Amino acid sequence: MKIAVVGTGYVGLVTGTCFAETGNDVICVDIDIEKVEKMRAGVVPIYEPHLDVIFERNIKQNRLSFTTNLEEAVEQAQIIFLALPTPPGEDGSADLSYILGVAEELGKMIKEYKVIVDKSTVPVGTADKVKETIAKHANVDFDVVSNPEFLREGFAVDDFLKPDRVVVGTESAKARKVMEELYKPFVRQGNPIIFMDEKSAELTKYAANSFLATKITFMNEIANYCELIGANVDDVRRGMGTDTRIGNRFLFPGIGYGGSCFPKDVQALAKSGKETAYDFSIINSVMDVNHKQKYVLAEKVKAYFGSDLKGKKLALWGLAFKPDTDDIREAPALYMIDELTKAGAEITAFDPEAMDNVKALLGDKIKYASNQYEALEDADALLIATEWQVFRTPDFDRISDKLKAKVIFDGRNLYDLVDMRNKGYYYNSIGRRTITND
Repeated sequence: MKIAVVGTGYVGLVTGTCFAETGNDVICVDIDIEKVEKMRAGVVPIYEPHLDVIFERNIKQNRLSFTTNLEEAVEQAQIIFLALPTPPGEDGSADLSYILGVAEELGKMIKEYKVIVDKSTVPVGTADKVKETIAKHANVDFDVVSNPEFLREGFAVDDFLKPDRVVVGTESAKARKVMEELYKPFVRQGNPIIFMDEKSAELTKYAANSFLATKITFMNEIANYCELIGANVDDVRRGMGTDTRIGNRFLFPGIGYGGSCFPKDVQALAKSGKETAYDFSIINSVMDVNHKQKYVLAEKVKAYFGSDLKGKKLALWGLAFKPDTDDIREAPALYMIDELTKAGAEITAFDPEAMDNVKALLGDKIKYASNQYEALEDADALLIATEWQVFRTPDFDRISDKLKAKVIFDGRNLYDLVDMRNKGYYYNSIGRRTITND
């Protein structure tokens, strides 16, 4: 099939590349000329494991191409995916200006039947708005479909190629047949393509992400309570997670969720409810608790050293909101950096992939190390904000040699409590008793 993907951000690039991998001819559209030239040269503009391999393969086999010319892409394509940004506005609602702007252009360009697919995460009713916008100018038949993505950063390629389900919102038999044919190679093992109306598909994405965010936040509240009463959140988590009604995923406590999806999707759902006079009280509580959770580790540091951190040097491992990505959007590490530097601390950070993005955002507000151990040089404590694999089994002798004192604040519970006691560390984690080195 011939496909156009408008927008080459995280979702658009993964979508286009993976469709090309199954034999489709895909042309990706972006207004950024420099970015398009780099992609034509085989440069992947984002970090996502395994994406570079299939990206390069499909460019070489002429199944994946890039352009800044929307009309050229539309003319060639049977299916047009809109993978455009929907950033939150000041009031928390999703900004649809990019999507509706392209829809306006599509209405003037399409000369024959096309299936236009909303791949971006959008509020309920967006498919209707896109349809109305295109219809103002179009003189041919077309369908607008909602096809939300459920990709996990760090696992996006596998999630796309082997989805646990595909959700398609359309009430058009013609569009349904097209989408069924397109996704057939991805569901050969029997996972379902779930067809529904457009509004239900749009809500499914928001509902799924909001539920997962609620699960994470609930566990963080339990972890905070564990610290107050002397319980161990690891044991509580295992006791809960083996209940098949609950499951063990998204129950790991930490310093709050971040990234490109959960924060804005939860916020947008709450805003959508408000617009229809419905109060999502659980969702609003989730946002409030998650915001506070991002400061938990910073508060632990200030409780240990005192509120005035002038002269204190802190090493920070992890800047991305999660491992296996360079995405720093709403990353807890950024909130921590802001709070600790305001208190006077000097921070030297290391992250395997996200440092360039943080440098572009924060400049010289903090220092950057070339490796995890360099960050520890002459530091008063180590803080851990992201659970990269490389941080899970470090050389503790090297850590001890470089730190002024054996002090670790762990926002991701990477290390065993007994082991840390035996090594003589002060070790303060989330939802577990603090190990002192007295």
